[in-house]
Amino acid sequence: MAQATGGGTDGRGRTPTGNVRARSGRPTIFDVARVSGVSYSTVSRVVNGHPHIREETRRRVQQAMSQLGYVAYVSARTLASGRSQVVGLLAQELETSFFMGIVRGVDQQVSTAEYDFMLCTTHDRREKEAAYVARLSHGMVDGLLIILPRGLPDHVEALRAARFSFVLIDHDDEAPGCNVVNAADRRGTVAAMKHLVGLGHRRIGFITGTLHVGSTHERLGGYRGGLMAAGISLAAELVVPGDFLEPRGFEATRELLALAEPPTAIFASSDAAAIGVLRAAREAGLRVPEDLSVVAFDDVPEASYVDPALTTVRQPLREMGGSAVRRLMELLAEPDAPAQRIVVATELVVRESTGPAPASTPAQHG
Repeated sequence: MAQATGGGTDGRGRTPTGNVRARSGRPTIFDVARVSGVSYSTVSRVVNGHPHIREETRRRVQQAMSQLGYVAYVSARTLASGRSQVVGLLAQELETSFFMGIVRGVDQQVSTAEYDFMLCTTHDRREKEAAYVARLSHGMVDGLLIILPRGLPDHVEALRAARFSFVLIDHDDEAPGCNVVNAADRRGTVAAMKHLVGLGHRRIGFITGTLHVGSTHERLGGYRGGLMAAGISLAAELVVPGDFLEPRGFEATRELLALAEPPTAIFASSDAAAIGVLRAAREAGLRVPEDLSVVAFDDVPEASYVDPALTTVRQPLREMGGSAVRRLMELLAEPDAPAQRIVVATELVVRESTGPAPASTPAQHG
């Protein structure tokens, strides 16, 4: 953004070009707030990419920053102090309740730590994620949080070479020695399997998440472990690849229901996918849970709103975001501290989508 032009003023603090000049030699956040007509905390949130800002407000603040040359001042302050008081957060997208739950936890905790965060969305593109990692780790932020990283080995090598503090959120131990915050995916899935087996289900379908994601493999391990503990043989045809999203949950359910011996229960690796399961069951003329039980993972708000309300494994998303920030703050204070793997407990929430296994496999309807 351009610096304000020099020269005299018109007596009202304006340059001849119409730009507003800061009252002192260097513009402050209070100057930007005064010019844009918002609070200084709102300016701070705009500067640091906070997602919950109205577009009109964001444009007004950015215009004031441009007029005052505020961005140049922020950069100078960072160079002088060595700290920006900002952490970076990389997320694939913000359209699902999963990502937003973690972002809310990050937002709450960074405020407590008197930090702000810069949110960057990668749209699930490896090259964009790599570009953000390179840019953010060269002075734009003090530390980095990464949700569901794609090109993890390359990121880790670059961040370690730069001696830059970072924490991974919802990832497996693909990169040993990293600081990671995960939910207890395997234990949560085992609890779900125990619940279904206790209701008499023996043919239980499993719709995976995206295969490059660590939680997918943890939940698949919990599925297999839960069945084996109950003495139930694994059936390969009951495991169908998914991607955590509703459309694929719908298609995967149609594949499972088309089997010669379809399942009496389905575990979906996310609530969004489970909503697709419910839609496919309705289209097949099946009642949930009388004909087909459905269990999910996440417990986002939509899980309790759908009909029937979902039985699901509650993943404490806000707590995961908060735990990741607290760990990052510890690393900023002590960069050479030993790596930690933080596992946040999950909880099975039983609602209306699960019930006793039917006496026989229900007939399919067109």
